[in-house]
Amino acid sequence: MPDAPRLLTNLTAATLTGDAPYGLVSDGAIAIEGGHVRWIGARADLPPDLARAERIDLGGRLVTPGLIDCHTHLVHGGDRAAEFEMRLNGASYEEVARAGGGIVSTVSATREATQEALLAGALRRADALIAEGVTTLEIKSGYGLDLETELRMLRVARAVEKARPVRVKTSFLGAHAVPAEYRDRADAYIDEVCIPALRAAHAEGLVDAVDGFCEGIAFSPAQIARVFDAARALGLPVKLHAEQLSDLGGAALAAGYGALSADHVEYLDEAGVRAMAGAGTVAVLLPGAFYTLRETQAPPVRMLRDHGVPIAVATDANPGSSPLTSLLLAMNMGCTLFRLTPEEALRGVTVNAARALGLRDVGTIAPGQRAELAVWDVEAPAELSYRIGFNPLHSRMFGAVQ
Repeated sequence: MPDAPRLLTNLTAATLTGDAPYGLVSDGAIAIEGGHVRWIGARADLPPDLARAERIDLGGRLVTPGLIDCHTHLVHGGDRAAEFEMRLNGASYEEVARAGGGIVSTVSATREATQEALLAGALRRADALIAEGVTTLEIKSGYGLDLETELRMLRVARAVEKARPVRVKTSFLGAHAVPAEYRDRADAYIDEVCIPALRAAHAEGLVDAVDGFCEGIAFSPAQIARVFDAARALGLPVKLHAEQLSDLGGAALAAGYGALSADHVEYLDEAGVRAMAGAGTVAVLLPGAFYTLRETQAPPVRMLRDHGVPIAVATDANPGSSPLTSLLLAMNMGCTLFRLTPEEALRGVTVNAARALGLRDVGTIAPGQRAELAVWDVEAPAELSYRIGFNPLHSRMFGAVQ
């Protein structure tokens, strides 16, 4: 038999729909049935057929869509705390690299880790996000850079969803860096490892999207295009780490493939913004990496606004450039460092983050949407971005689980 409807009452809802700021519904009620939102509105407008539904009084609290972290590298071996300390003690990037630091150290640790060890670490990081109201998150591969380890990482990402009440979308990031064994042979790596690993991962049902890193220290636009051609042949959507350290035209390239998102985009120019606007590509801002790397070139937020490019915010949780597992802190950083408004930050971790993952059934509170909600002990939505190091989550709803 279908689940009987339940009625959440005595709440304010930030639906993120309509024209009102935050889509606020005051003195509201939300009817949940079968794991989906059946009805939402002012309590005075409650339909008669819901009058006898089981009621849950939320004590005047704020309800938002469950938060969405649309860019993470949660699966990896080891950490990079030692090189963090080395840098702060004066070591140069080259000295850290000679000591075995950088992405090479994470690749080595990830290759050596068992699937069980990778899952245990990923779950600890996922639990930190879930505790802040995250109900959907993305997890990338990219620290294996060989077929076996890339597949292992994606299997672990799928296992996170089975082990926790959270929805996981996976991204194949084989074009993340050139491994040591292919130094100065990036084209060979793309042909011999990256694309074959992508095809193998897709055959195993492990890939929801394909990502890459288009940068002078990673892969050229032409090399990324070959990976995206392979993704297109498999019917997979694409996204791209683009314009983080320089402007190689990666965002425009991604937009040409109808990319879901272009991420980082600190060095994005107007041509790239226009291309993204035309393609509906989301700009995913990653203030944790900007902060950790002490960057000074901020993303062109005003230009993104002017051209109507949707803006998302994510943690970029990774062991090197953004060891951040707090989406609430990422929201605060987005406001403080990039001058987003609190409403833009909240939309950036809900409705626009959903778009960055190609999802249409989460990110807002509306009839037919999945009942993935966060209940907060705050008086106004701006508090979610305003506070630093404080988690006001009261409860979290994931389908029928609360």
